[in-house]
Amino acid sequence: MPVATRIEEVRNEITQLAEAAPSAKALMEGVCKILHDRMLKYNWVGFYMLEPGAQPPILVLSAFMGAMTPHTRIPLNQGICGAAASSGKTIIVDDVSKDPRYLACSLETKSEIVVPVFVGKQVSGELDIDSHFAAAFGPEDQNLVQYCAEVVGSKLEKFQ
Repeated sequence: MPVATRIEEVRNEITQLAEAAPSAKALMEGVCKILHDRMLKYNWVGFYMLEPGAQPPILVLSAFMGAMTPHTRIPLNQGICGAAASSGKTIIVDDVSKDPRYLACSLETKSEIVVPVFVGKQVSGELDIDSHFAAAFGPEDQNLVQYCAEVVGSKLEKFQ
């Protein structure tokens, strides 16, 4: 199946899930499962959410699919996850071995994409995806992952 077709199908599944999910947590769990199961190069998929009221601000692992990670709490000044949450911008790293910000979770991880999740205009967390393949995330992947982050942000906004 062509990648564009798979991405369109996955996007439609995410849209249907968002309409049916009873909570933001259920939506995040479903997004992780769909992306992990349907996108062949997405080997670890997870959400990190900002801990309410934490000083200094810290990202805490929420829903995820893949191997357990030692990084369940990430300060905003650490890692690619911290950089994405701090900047509010999507970060794609084609080769994590060449990025000094990378917090090693798995020796198998070769590339990573991190997309902030916004509630209103504030970053409230992020969607983090690791791949065992170098340069795994092209423009179509970026659009898909950003769409997933937007859908989750909208659901979080409704439940505030």
